[in-house]
Amino acid sequence: MGELKSGQGMNQEITLKRYGDTRWSSHYGTLISIITMFSSIIDVLEIIANDASNSEQRFEANSTLKFMQTFDFVFTLYLMKNILGFANELSQALQRKDQDIVNSMKLVSICKLGLQRMRKHGWNSLLIQVSSFCEKHFISVPVMETMFLTPGRSRRRAQEITNMHHYRIDLFCAILDMQLQELNSRFNESSVEFSELNGIGDLAQKMVETNKHKVFSLVYLLVTLALLLPVATATVERVFSAMNYVKNRLRSRMGDEWLNDNLVVYIEKDVFDCIDNEIILQHFQHMKSHRGILD
Repeated sequence: MGELKSGQGMNQEITLKRYGDTRWSSHYGTLISIITMFSSIIDVLEIIANDASNSEQRFEANSTLKFMQTFDFVFTLYLMKNILGFANELSQALQRKDQDIVNSMKLVSICKLGLQRMRKHGWNSLLIQVSSFCEKHFISVPVMETMFLTPGRSRRRAQEITNMHHYRIDLFCAILDMQLQELNSRFNESSVEFSELNGIGDLAQKMVETNKHKVFSLVYLLVTLALLLPVATATVERVFSAMNYVKNRLRSRMGDEWLNDNLVVYIEKDVFDCIDNEIILQHFQHMKSHRGILD
């Protein structure tokens, strides 16, 4: 139909995606697909409404068709698409296996800032987007200065508010406030303060300072384990290197206990160099009685 650009590697995922409740990005992809394929979706719904095999399918398709061709649907579609667009990068970062806590906290702050700017300055651009889409698909756009009429109610019982108030205050601002409140609740100040950390060592220290190591004991255990692994690995490598000097070709029949004692002395030679020989002699002398006195 000429609505989509064709070419190698393009339009391979243009389909109605199934969204998941735990995946923000899946909702965002679904909304993008609906906007891109809106004309085709309307055509399919019209075919089902006219030619479906049973009345239930025809009724459901006809109801969906009428709802999708309203200003309310298009307004909500673009509003949620823009909101989830800010959270999409954050969602992708939180799903990665190689999680970067510092980067994720920065993305949280960027997402909050983007939603706040959208609430303050994004109304006009959103209304232009929605109006342009409605005009393209022959959907009537209400005059914002006229009184808002609740669907299904007579004009005499209509609320005393304008369309501008309904769409901007009751929907646009209210939904953005809900999103910001949810982000502030999930990523409060006590969690965002971790964004200033420079490494996993600082993370462990901050968890102890804020008593988070008691609340998230398993996380703290993993952090401490990650800090100990490099040290433990280096120590093991030192032991194997020292073993080549202590148990060499001439001492190949050295027993485990004797090997262990020699390795300790060799590896910790910096400590033993500080011990006076007289102290060692006296300790050995008092271990058991000897025939002679060690000098």
